[in-house]
Amino acid sequence: MDKISNWGLFPSILAKESSPRSVSELKNYLSTNPEFIPRGNGRCYGDSSLAKNICSTLKLNRFLAFNQEKGIIHCESGVLLSDILKVCVPKKFFLPVTPGTKFITLGGAIASNVHGKNHHKEGAFSQFVISFELLTNEGIVLECSREKNIQLFRGTIGGMGLTGVIVSASIQLKPIETSYIKQKAIKANGLDELMGLFDQYQNYTYSVAWIDCLKSGKNMGRSILMLGEHASQNEIEALPIKEPLSLHSEKQFKIPFAFPSFTLNHLTISIFNALYYGKQWKKEVNNYVHYNPYFYPLDILSNWNLIYGKKGFVQYQFAIPFENGKEGMKEILSRISESGTGSFLAVLKTFGSADSFSSPLSFPMKGYTLALDFKVNQKVFALLDELDLLVLKYGGKLYLAKDSRMSKEFFERTYSDDFKHSNQFNSLQSQRLGI
Repeated sequence: MDKISNWGLFPSILAKESSPRSVSELKNYLSTNPEFIPRGNGRCYGDSSLAKNICSTLKLNRFLAFNQEKGIIHCESGVLLSDILKVCVPKKFFLPVTPGTKFITLGGAIASNVHGKNHHKEGAFSQFVISFELLTNEGIVLECSREKNIQLFRGTIGGMGLTGVIVSASIQLKPIETSYIKQKAIKANGLDELMGLFDQYQNYTYSVAWIDCLKSGKNMGRSILMLGEHASQNEIEALPIKEPLSLHSEKQFKIPFAFPSFTLNHLTISIFNALYYGKQWKKEVNNYVHYNPYFYPLDILSNWNLIYGKKGFVQYQFAIPFENGKEGMKEILSRISESGTGSFLAVLKTFGSADSFSSPLSFPMKGYTLALDFKVNQKVFALLDELDLLVLKYGGKLYLAKDSRMSKEFFERTYSDDFKHSNQFNSLQSQRLGI
C-alpha cells in the first residue's frame, strides 16, 4: 500500500496501485480485483481517480497510428498530451481541445471530457473523439464510437472512469501552420467591463481571463482577458523566430519542498494579484507567443501544487448559465472577497452548448465557468458550502474532475441520474456522491 493523492494533494489515502502493460495484463487485473478505479497521470484535483485499488494506465503508452493526411491519431490511453504534441506539431497539427496542463493522459482527457479556452467556439474534447476501445466489467474489449456501442461511447466520455478502462483511442487533430499564438491581452477594471469584453470578442477561438478575486467595490473582478488565434506562417515571417513549428521545452523548475502553511495568506495573495495585474502597463497588448506559455503557463513548474503546503488545496470550479452570469458572478465574488479567503488562481471562461455525445456526468453547460484554488483549511470548507448554495441559486453545477468535497445532495440536484455503470468501477468520489 502506498500513500497516493491527486494533484490537489487532498485527500491523501493508502491505496494499492498496479500498472498493467497490455490488454492481457489488464484483463488479468480485472478478473482479480472486484472493485477498482482506472487512473491516468493523477492530474485531476480531488478524489475522482482514487480508490483502495487503482489501475494505472501510464504503461499503456504506445502510439498505434497517425494518418497525417486526415490528422487522425490513434494511441493507447496512457499516452500524455505532451507526447501527442511532440508527434503532431512538427506535422502541422495541434490538440483540438486542451486543458491548462499538457501532462494528462489521453484516457483521462476522455474520462473527464476536458475543456479548454475554446469551448465557446469548438466545444469539449468529446467533439473530437472518433472512437475508443473499452475494457468492460465482462472482460471484453469493445470498440465504441458514434456508430458502435453508442451508449457506452456516450457514457464513457465524461464518465469519470466508471464505465470501464479505456485501452486506446482515435482523435481528430486540428491543422495549424505554426506553433505560435497571436495573442491580444486586455485589462478590465471590473467584472462589468470584463463581461462586455467577452461579448465583444466572442468570435476569437481562444479566450480566458485571470481575475483578482480579492478586489471589492467598483474594482471587483478586475482582470486581464487573454485572447488568441493560431498564427499563420505569413504572420510570423517578419518575426525573429527561427523555427515556426518549434516544440515546447522539456525544461522545468522544481519547487524543493512544500511551502509552510502560512505562505499563502490574504496579504501574499493580494501582493501577487497586484503584481500580476500591474505587469501589463498598457490597456491592450498584442503579441505572438509560443503555445506552451499561452496554454500551459504553470507547466514550467513541475510541482507547483507544493505552493499550497503539505495539506494541499481544493479547486472549486463551477458553471452558471449566461442569463444568470453577471448577477451570479458578482454575488459569488463578493462573498469570496468578504471572507478574506482568497483564491491564489482564479480563471474565468465561457462555455458553448453541451455536447449530446457525452456522459450525463459531463460538466460543460452554456454559460460562464470560474475555477478557483483554495488552500485546505476549515474556513475554506465553510466558505465553499456557502458558495454551493449560490451556485444552486443561479442554476449551476460543479466540475467532477476538480471536486473533492461536494455533497451527495448537491450532486443529485445538479446532475442527471441517467447514468449507469458496473459496481466494479468505483472511486472515492463515486461512493461519496452515490453515483
